[in-house]
Amino acid sequence: MRHTTEHIGKIIKNTRKQLGVTQKDLALTSGTGLRFIIDLEKGKPTCQIGKVLTVMHTLGVKLDISSPAIVQTQDSETDQE
Repeated sequence: MRHTTEHIGKIIKNTRKQLGVTQKDLALTSGTGLRFIIDLEKGKPTCQIGKVLTVMHTLGVKLDISSPAIVQTQDSETDQE
């Protein structure tokens, strides 16, 4: 499933509401602004990823990221050092 900014916003909004937290309190607790929380919950695609991750962490929302299987070459092994 491909996650969209709208989907992430809905997850954050639903989680916040289930926890009984206001947008203002979430903004204060996560060190962001109220406008940012409003935009994030609406799925604004230009929200800063670092702030999004901070809000998710504040709410306890987990993000699972995986990369595609890539055949390692000798060059890519050197890049990892």
